[in-house]
Amino acid sequence: MPANGPFPDTRAAGQSEAMAAVLEARHGAFAAEVAVFFASFHEQLGDARRCALWSNVARAIHERERDRLEAWQGRDEQG
Repeated sequence: MPANGPFPDTRAAGQSEAMAAVLEARHGAFAAEVAVFFASFHEQLGDARRCALWSNVARAIHERERDRLEAWQGRDEQG
């Protein structure tokens, strides 16, 4: 099995985006905090791989939030 587990890195990135969308749908504004909680939980358990995966989910949520805010600000400046 590869060092990064059964999934190649590209699939893990896609999974992070998918999980970010799920968390945003279920937890709204608290989605990033939920992902950070799971990252911390797995870090305390010593599971570096899952910690990294949940950290990637939190990062994806923050990026999506930033993109939405920038789009909203751009729309506000135009009109």
